[in-house]
This record gives sequence, C-alpha cells and structure tokens, in this order.
Amino acid sequence: MTTDYNNNNIRHLISIKDLSDEEFKILVDRAQHYKQIFKSNDTTEFQKNHLKLLGRTIALIFTKRSTRTRISTEGAATFFGAQPMFLGKEDIQLGVNESFYDTTKVVSSMVSCIFARVNSHDDIKALCKDSSVPIINSLCDTYHPLQAICDMLTIREHLGDKKDKLKITWIGDANNVINDMALAAMKLGMDVSIATPNGIEMDQFIVDAASEVSKRNGTKLELTHDSKAASKGANVLVTDTFVSMGEEYAKEAKLKQFSGFQINQELADLADDDFRFMHCLPRHHEEVTDDVFYGKHSIVFDEAENRLYAAMAAIDVFVINKGSFNDLK
Repeated sequence: MTTDYNNNNIRHLISIKDLSDEEFKILVDRAQHYKQIFKSNDTTEFQKNHLKLLGRTIALIFTKRSTRTRISTEGAATFFGAQPMFLGKEDIQLGVNESFYDTTKVVSSMVSCIFARVNSHDDIKALCKDSSVPIINSLCDTYHPLQAICDMLTIREHLGDKKDKLKITWIGDANNVINDMALAAMKLGMDVSIATPNGIEMDQFIVDAASEVSKRNGTKLELTHDSKAASKGANVLVTDTFVSMGEEYAKEAKLKQFSGFQINQELADLADDDFRFMHCLPRHHEEVTDDVFYGKHSIVFDEAENRLYAAMAAIDVFVINKGSFNDLK
C-alpha cells in the first residue's frame, strides 16, 4: 500500500493514503496504548520504553514554525530515550548554501529518523528519496498524517461508544488537514461531509482515493458548497485556518470568499445534539466563534494533547519496528 518514494526498503510515513485500513487502525491503537502508559506514570513501563532508542537522535527539520508539532515530537522522542534535535530554517544550511540532497544525506547518516515539517510535498519526496532513515511527514502542503492519527484517537475517546455510524463534517478550506482526515475517518468506517466555498474543490486524487475506501467500507464522502447542509446531523464539526502560513497577502480576499463558513451556533444547532467540535489549532476568530470553540462540545485541547501520542505511535512503528506493523510490543 505504501508509495514507492525511493528504491530502498525504508518505510516512511507520508500520508494516510499510503496505509491500508488495518495499518492505520494499528497506528491509532498504538497512540491509545502509549497514552495509557504515559498517563499511568508506571515507572517500570517508562524505563522499558526509554531503552528502545537510548543513545539515538531524532532530527526535526522544520521550515515552518510550530507549537504542537514541535512539543509532541520532542516529547515522543524523549519518551523512547532518543535525543530530539530541532533544526529550524535558521539553524542549518538547507536552502541557503546546501542542497536538499546534501543535507538529507548528512543528517540521515547521524540520526534514527527525521520528522519533517516543510512547505511543499516535493520537499517530503526529496527527503524520502535520499534519506537512509525513515521520514515522518509532520506537515506539508498536501498531507498531515500525524494530525489525522490524533484526530481519530480523539473521536474514538469521545464518541467511540456510539452505535450509529459517525458523520464527520468539515467546514472550510480544501487543505492538507482534511486530505488526510477524510481518508482516515473513512478507513475507520465513518462518513465524511466536506463543505468548501464556491471555487474551492478537493484535489481529485484525494476524491479518487476516498472513492476506493467508500467501495470497500461502505462509507460516504459528500462534497458540497453548502455549510448548513453539511452540518445537518454531524457528530463532529471540524474546521481549520482559512488563511494558511504564507498566504497572509491574500487574507482580505480569502475572508470574503469564506463568508458563511464560520462555525457558529447556527451551524452547531444543525449538528447532532451530542456533537463534538474539533480544530487542529492555532485558531482564528473568523473560523469559529468563542461560544463553540470554548463550549461544552469542544474537544480541541484533548485533540492537541493527543498529538503527543500520535508521534509516539509513529516512532514506535516506523523507527523502533522499522516500518513493520507486525509483532509490535
């Protein structure tokens, strides 16, 4: 199922699209497993896990600023005994005096894996092509797999006991977050409704991948430009930034285009009575009103915390277990 980004046997985590349904479920299971261990404060378990990567280094190549991604990745590396090494765009020669190829060859020769938070998906592909260690995509302009893992864990924790099929409704832009979240939800048997403004469409390769999952799992993907219609009966309402990093120059035009797409009480009243609200953060007021964001249905801070356990699951499978989903301990 994985995309062949290079010619060696290294397995990278690039997108939820590259994982089988069972592999993705295992990643969510592992995130839940490590959350239970972390919350237990069992020193015996802590010591056992701390030995798994003791003396190793995990690199964080970040060309975009972050809060949750950096904290969760450094925390996950430390949990397994590895030393996290943050390499921001001001810290290394990448893109200044050194090529992607040279940087990748040097960094990967000294670390156990690379978490990469970059601008372009082409940057992720370049890293995978030349790296001698696993690449964990920590965000690019096309995918955000770690967010999808933590989102599905959060939904499981809050709505996992519901008997009916869940409906996830996304209100906002067609971006990297929903690309992976839609596939993740459908792989776990949920229906997905995506409402974007007129003129904004989902990438066709995501729609095609979702159609394959739909046929296999009996799930539905609805694409609409009607935020109210999409919100009807939703178990989860989700949104994200309308103006991504690097698009600030177009903020005024973007906000005009997204008029009517703020998640507010009017849309919340159309959702299921026991709905949950999610947002990957940071949040801006044009995306969601305070009464929804801080209200009783919001699970945004549980969602943020679960980024830590998503990073743990990724390290567990792709680094410690060398990309194999079998015989996880």
